[in-house]
Amino acid sequence: MPAFQEYFDPSHQMVRDSVRRFVEREILPDINAWEEAESFPRELYLKAGAAGILGIGYPEALGGSHEGDLFAKIAASEELMRCGSGGLVAGLGSLDIGLPPVVKWARPEVRDRVVPQVLRGEKISALAVTEPGGGSDVANLQTRAVRDGDHYRVSGSKTFITSGVRADYYTVAVRTGAPGFGGISLLLIEKGTPGFTVGRQLKKMGWLASDTAELFFDDCRVPVGNLIGAQNMGFACIMGNFQSERLALALMANMTAQLALEESLKWAKERQAFGKPIGKFQVIKHRLAEMATALEVSREFTYRQAAKMAAGQSVIKEISMAKNFATDTSDRITNEAVQILGGLGYMRESLVERLYRDNRILSIGGGTREVMNEIISKQMGL
Repeated sequence: MPAFQEYFDPSHQMVRDSVRRFVEREILPDINAWEEAESFPRELYLKAGAAGILGIGYPEALGGSHEGDLFAKIAASEELMRCGSGGLVAGLGSLDIGLPPVVKWARPEVRDRVVPQVLRGEKISALAVTEPGGGSDVANLQTRAVRDGDHYRVSGSKTFITSGVRADYYTVAVRTGAPGFGGISLLLIEKGTPGFTVGRQLKKMGWLASDTAELFFDDCRVPVGNLIGAQNMGFACIMGNFQSERLALALMANMTAQLALEESLKWAKERQAFGKPIGKFQVIKHRLAEMATALEVSREFTYRQAAKMAAGQSVIKEISMAKNFATDTSDRITNEAVQILGGLGYMRESLVERLYRDNRILSIGGGTREVMNEIISKQMGL
């Protein structure tokens, strides 16, 4: 992969090297078995915490490092994706969607108790927004939280929650007010709270190594002190969180495409047909050239939006564009990779087969392709 000196400095390269060694030592030897088992050991969180990986981008006072350094986070995320399992990366990284609202808006006593535990890998954090009847329509969520003295009584359900089975802390979107986006709040709900139960682990097409679950709240009593931010201001918190999540998904898409391209290039040089490597045939050479071109464009555009985010600029429209373009690119490149590898590309033993399956969720999670286009068009004044 090119060095991209404009975005990454020597400290970022140190992060990249450290995470790559961690992946080679702690993940790659077992990733195929973990994929087949549709799980990975909880101990990996502790190892990633001890290695400082989970804390990248978080305040030092809470146990993190490289606070505010978005490209350190990007370097680490890209190297984690070299394990070839989007599911493992999503599961190990669920703190990056569950924890930021806690860091920014939770009461200090809650924040100071919860965040260090998660960054050390002792506890797992998840975000719970999606509901069975809601999908991307966040403003219409139905899980209800009613104030009752010094508690909220929460009733409702969530689905498709990454790390939903084994998380300890859940950042949960609830309705505390009137219908629409103005009546939404965020609550920190802990596993073991009476009235809160975790449903079955959902069976998925891809991201096999991540656990994905349904959550149920039946008159669940949550202390008022677990309110994250102000009551009825949760929608703004969620939308701010989504910008970072959409960047992360664009980065995952670009790395999925990168790995698929690398596997395709390797195969094109090794696979013989009609007396020569298939990479010598013009149809394959040109296909690979077009794959590489699309990836370079997607990655550069994504990095540019990340740089704007790091500079404090608003990129609501552009990050939605980046997510759509990156996932379109990974759709194309993973599809082409399977075609280039032929029968091997359809086999579970092939990395390309896993990349093809894992890729499919990327244009759905964090807001669907269609929702991204709605955001883009609204930002254009339509």
